[in-house]
Amino acid sequence: MATPEELSAFLAEVERRAFRQAAYAVRDDHLALDIVQDAMMKLAEHYAQRPATEFPMLFQRILQNVIRDHFRRQKVRNLWTTLLSSFSSQQDEEDERDPLETLLPEGDAGRDDPRDEVQRRQTLAIIERALQKLPQRQREAFLLRYWEDMDVAETAAIMGCSEGSVKTHCSRAVHTLAAALANKGIGL
Repeated sequence: MATPEELSAFLAEVERRAFRQAAYAVRDDHLALDIVQDAMMKLAEHYAQRPATEFPMLFQRILQNVIRDHFRRQKVRNLWTTLLSSFSSQQDEEDERDPLETLLPEGDAGRDDPRDEVQRRQTLAIIERALQKLPQRQREAFLLRYWEDMDVAETAAIMGCSEGSVKTHCSRAVHTLAAALANKGIGL
């Protein structure tokens, strides 16, 4: 059984990575904050009595489900909006999405050479743009495997698919990201 302190420590540790994961998925910082908050609340409400060692898997599964729920609601909302807008005479086609701002991981401050810092920021921005363009399942598999450092079995359990599917999604994501970097003249 986890203590309230262990739950709080886990949530504090995971919040920044969870936000980035949600922001990549929904491409909106405000929605991402809401999604992460919902996932944290669900973990606290339904699984606080579980052992602390189960929190990472449970939280990732909850987070991915909340993201999927968002897209399901958005799909229904868009369907009704499209149907209703077909009756109006004016149609707005403004794109109000804000690009994600580049955030470097903590501990990167204090590097000496500004040219290296600029190059790191540019590379990170290229990777973030490429991540945003990945299909949802590829992005989800990539982030869980390589950013959350989960193994194939854990990722498959969270995504609700086979281990082979996880490997396929990860492979495709890595190839796409490598190609995006190569197009910008950055070799791996």
